[in-house]
Amino acid sequence: MELRALNGLSLPLTYDEYDGYDYDDPYSPYPPPPYYEPEPDYREPLQERRKPSTRIGRGTIVIATREHTLIYTTAQGEQFAYPIAVGREGKRWYGSTRVVSKREHPEWRPTASMRQKNPRLPAVVKPGPANPLGTRAIYLADGLLRIHGTNDPASIGTNASSGCFRMYRQDVEELYEMVHPGTRVVVQQ
Repeated sequence: MELRALNGLSLPLTYDEYDGYDYDDPYSPYPPPPYYEPEPDYREPLQERRKPSTRIGRGTIVIATREHTLIYTTAQGEQFAYPIAVGREGKRWYGSTRVVSKREHPEWRPTASMRQKNPRLPAVVKPGPANPLGTRAIYLADGLLRIHGTNDPASIGTNASSGCFRMYRQDVEELYEMVHPGTRVVVQQ
């Protein structure tokens, strides 16, 4: 195995240095290399965000689409705020629903109307770096509306989706562990 020097230490070359997967590739068959710098935290503190206009009940997810923010209040009253991407104009839904199920490494199945508009879309996108749902999906209502990760982190904070709510990978993985089927979800403007 080839070695490289870092501050006098000999470390194996990483897969990335051979033009392979990125460090953050959750689907890579190779373990991530040692990481010596802290990852940036893209989340903003809750107090820096404008709070949603309705009261948040405990054990509830509130999605404030205008602010591109998802706020989860635990049963104990602790709040977690995350930046999100929301639906494009004409693709938004508002109201109250519940989490119906959750999936790790979900498959993405474009709807018939999506495939009609773009015939090049496959019937199914298996888990992996090209999957638009990312590493976690939290299904709402009838299962077509989701809170999920993304393969396009630059879309967070914008009106980019077909109605779902996109989150950074580390954020959706954290939320996924906290919420359960039956969790109330309120989507507001």
